[in-house]
Amino acid sequence: MFTQHFSPKRLISACLIGSAMMAGNTLAATTINLSYNGAPDPEKNAVHVFAENLKTLVDEKTDGEIQLELYPNSMLGDEEERMEQTMNTPMLNVASFAGVSPLVDEIFVSAIPFLFDDFAAARSFFDEGEYWQEVSNALQERAGIDMLAVVEEGGFLAFTNNERPISHPDDFEGLRFRAMDPSQVALYESFGASGTPIPWTETYMGLRTGVADGQMNPPMYIILGSLYEVQDYLTLANIQYSDQFLVGNSDMIAGWDDELRSTFMEAVSEANHNAREHNEEQVEARIAYLEEQGMEVIRPSEEELTAFRDIGQPAYLEWLEERDIEQRWIDMALEDAGMSELLD
Repeated sequence: MFTQHFSPKRLISACLIGSAMMAGNTLAATTINLSYNGAPDPEKNAVHVFAENLKTLVDEKTDGEIQLELYPNSMLGDEEERMEQTMNTPMLNVASFAGVSPLVDEIFVSAIPFLFDDFAAARSFFDEGEYWQEVSNALQERAGIDMLAVVEEGGFLAFTNNERPISHPDDFEGLRFRAMDPSQVALYESFGASGTPIPWTETYMGLRTGVADGQMNPPMYIILGSLYEVQDYLTLANIQYSDQFLVGNSDMIAGWDDELRSTFMEAVSEANHNAREHNEEQVEARIAYLEEQGMEVIRPSEEELTAFRDIGQPAYLEWLEERDIEQRWIDMALEDAGMSELLD
């Protein structure tokens, strides 16, 4: 159960959460909090672009019946605290793997290395696939949270470090990397490096002081965290799709009438479409910016990418098995991604 992972003492004061009614006998507007990571900076934070767009569209499409109050920069707590709030109060949250995985460990299957060739393949996987629908169902059943959208956070993951150019898995030998979650630790170890979980808020200092030599994030987050100041090399291995997840309290959403719920979901879909287009347009400009800041950009050859894939995929699949994730989840995901040959 979820409560095994979180303590009730960690809840932020309920005064920050919930519905706000305007004066009068009828419900004029419902204010819903939307929490997420990162600064409210549209130039650096793709999640903020999505949140701002969603706020505007929800207000317009519901004629002000639902209004969103944005809480960037993890103002309502860390990943686990915000997910607990979403379980227990009427709110929305953009969560990362660190927030969702304690509830649905099977979400790690979607991070199999090189599962997607491009943005179109990744979007189809999450928007139309059977695996992702099952993940959504599990989240609702286990925690009372609806999975509403998969939000791009800046492109595909790239490696950075301050020790040496990395173009092949062999180049990882002996390096220490900041990891977002246990899946990244497993990936680094398969390449001969070590992985240490470090919260995003401590990543810059960890890299600056040598607690870690490198990390993995899309170019957007490297800019957002000013990591180019403490990292010299950027490797565009595009090993995993970088995403977060818009989730909402199930009781809140079920409590809306059919028309309001449909209108809200239209706003979510449109905001996500707009944010995806904006994100994809910015990727190359962000890489160019990092190069201008002095980072050496390494683009591995097809042969080198194959070496990453040949080591990373089997090691990651073995790690999923060690976590006792049922094979059916892996089978569904690989089928949806058109990679059923990995099942042989």
